[in-house]
Amino acid sequence: MTILITGVCGFVGSEIARALKVAIPDITIWGIDNFSRAGSRLNEAPLRAMGVKIIEGDIRNLNDLAHIPEVDWVIDAAANPSVLAGVDGSTSSFDLLDHNLIGTIRLLEFCKTHRAGFLLLSTSRIYSIPPLATLSVTPEKDAFAPSENHLSGFGSKGISETFSTEPPISLYGASKKASELLALEYGAAFGFPVWINRCGVMAGAGQFGKADQGIFSFWIHRWAGKKPLKYIGFGGHGWQVRDCLHPRDLIGLLIRQMENLEFPAPRIVNLSGGISSARSLAQLSAWCTERFGAREVEADQTPRPFDLPWVVLDSSLAENVWGWKPETSVETILEEIAMHALAHPDWLDITGG
Repeated sequence: MTILITGVCGFVGSEIARALKVAIPDITIWGIDNFSRAGSRLNEAPLRAMGVKIIEGDIRNLNDLAHIPEVDWVIDAAANPSVLAGVDGSTSSFDLLDHNLIGTIRLLEFCKTHRAGFLLLSTSRIYSIPPLATLSVTPEKDAFAPSENHLSGFGSKGISETFSTEPPISLYGASKKASELLALEYGAAFGFPVWINRCGVMAGAGQFGKADQGIFSFWIHRWAGKKPLKYIGFGGHGWQVRDCLHPRDLIGLLIRQMENLEFPAPRIVNLSGGISSARSLAQLSAWCTERFGAREVEADQTPRPFDLPWVVLDSSLAENVWGWKPETSVETILEEIAMHALAHPDWLDITGG
């Protein structure tokens, strides 16, 4: 099997490449990365040493894609992953859509030409903001917990695939939702398999931690490095909750999807650490206090755009259809990040966090 991983030197792309090499030693992996993310160069040499064939290039550039030979599958892990992208001034709205949407279209054209299957790593941010922003929650044990809600697609295990994706979902969410729709349309029109995996918050050692992209890594590294931290919005208590998933736990499902082209399964599934992995910032701070010692966290009640009180994906569909479950516990993920933070005290400076 020969596959192409886009964004191969990013956190998620590199973890997938490493795990695939372990799971399928004779697999041929091509990777493409434009190295726009600070820290991505650090993954290049280790991946090359494992036999990953890396091209420095941009998926939006036809000439760069022309250097990649025929492959069986494309795993699209290239994206600007920030929900604030396009609105916070760090990148323009056009650049966001150019990267996340036009880049996907280029890859779909590549798949059409080479008859390759397409695996899109999507996001929980495609779900509608207004109902989630107004979710009825109560504080329990330093974390928000959903109260009685009667929203379609929302249950005791969290947000399912049937939850509304009506706008607004942020420009970032819109870029990923549009990519999902186009991927499914290309697959249907040109006869190649497409699977879409909507992922919860990714976390693990070596993540390029930023507050709006890799909150678990960002928080632990800043705590260990005794750098300022603040709870933003929601009263400044740090009660907002997110789930936590290690990207290597995607591998079993990705392999099953690549090996079962005609399997009669839904084309879109949620993948998440689930309720058992969900933590609030305040709970994460309590964990950090035990691990590193006590710190003061500043309270800032100013709301941040697109922030939500409680986001946990329900991955029951993936479990029922594919037999998929996350394998790495949240405790293991947090300790892995903590060890990395102690070994690399300058990590956030290197990676722009």
